[in-house]
Amino acid sequence: MADDFEARLKRLEDLQEIGQIFIDYGRLLDLGDFAAFAQLFASDGEILLGPYGRAKGPTDIEALMIQAIGPIVGRSYHVISSPVITLDGDSATAEVMWTVVDRDDHGKPHLGGIGRHRDALVRENDHWRIKKRRGQVDI
Repeated sequence: MADDFEARLKRLEDLQEIGQIFIDYGRLLDLGDFAAFAQLFASDGEILLGPYGRAKGPTDIEALMIQAIGPIVGRSYHVISSPVITLDGDSATAEVMWTVVDRDDHGKPHLGGIGRHRDALVRENDHWRIKKRRGQVDI
C-alpha cells in the first residue's frame, strides 16, 4: 500500500512540475527573460516554431527567442491552456494550446494567434525539461 501511495504521489509531483513548465513558458516570454526561458529546455532540447525558426540547445534557443520575440516584449501576452500530459517513467509527451493576445499601437488588444505545442519531455538532473517542442499555428 505504501508503494502505491508513493507512486501516486510521484505521478502528481511530475504532472505538477511539467504543468509549471507550461506556465513559465508563457510568463518568461512575456517578461522577455529569454535566459530563464531557455532553461526550460533539456541540454539538447529543440524548439521548432515554423516561420519563427528552430533552434537546438539552450544557447541557440535563447538567441532565437531574442530575435523572434525580443522586439515585441510588453506588447504580447501568451495564454497556455488545456494541457494533456502522458507520463512514461523519465519521459513524457504533452500537448498544450496557446493563445497570443497582442496590443496594437493604440493599446487595444487583438488576437495574435491560436495554436498548439506538441512536446516530448525528459527528466534531466532530477527536473523535467522540454526535449522537443513543435509549434503549430491553427488560427
